[in-house]
Amino acid sequence: MRMRGRNGICRSMSMSMSMSMSVLCVVLIMQETVNGRLISVGKPGHEDAAAYARWLVSRSSWGVLSTLAADRGGAPFGNVVSFSDGMPGEGAGIPYFYLTELDPTAGYALKDERCSFAISEHPIGTCGTVDPENPTCAKITLFGKLILIDQGSKEAEFAKSALFAKHREMKDWPKNHKFQVFKLQIVDIFLINWFGGPKPLTVDQYLQWKMTM
Repeated sequence: MRMRGRNGICRSMSMSMSMSMSVLCVVLIMQETVNGRLISVGKPGHEDAAAYARWLVSRSSWGVLSTLAADRGGAPFGNVVSFSDGMPGEGAGIPYFYLTELDPTAGYALKDERCSFAISEHPIGTCGTVDPENPTCAKITLFGKLILIDQGSKEAEFAKSALFAKHREMKDWPKNHKFQVFKLQIVDIFLINWFGGPKPLTVDQYLQWKMTM
């Protein structure tokens, strides 16, 4: 059978290949990219809250963004949205979104910036067979403000590059829908990635974490 790893190291192998080579090939396959993102490389230990949170955000491509519905008495409105926190392998932890006011989320944010953004590890495929609500399958909620950024700025240019790298169809979305770049300005973090309740994690710890190779 033919299998390719990140660097094309896994080649055609017979069914009698050694166990060690099988393990190596599986590891390399896990380093494959999906829509420009690494799906499971370098998963941190659950003890390192900042590393785990950044890994989870960087490896994810969508989540549930909740804004306050002004036309529904201020009730929370949760919406599935795509996002990116940077170029593949270079995420900085700040989620960027490509939204249109034809969808309620953007309109609500322009009236009230308060929001939360929830992400589960389950879609990444690294939770095994456990339920998404199991504490060993991590989940993170980022609280803050959903801000419309200057569409002519370098930040908007960077955000679009990051978004289009992870979500290739975005660049072809209808121009007359007037999609704009928003970002989540994080003010608080809720993370569960093991038993024992939420992990203590400040915004500074999250944003200042640096990946070491």
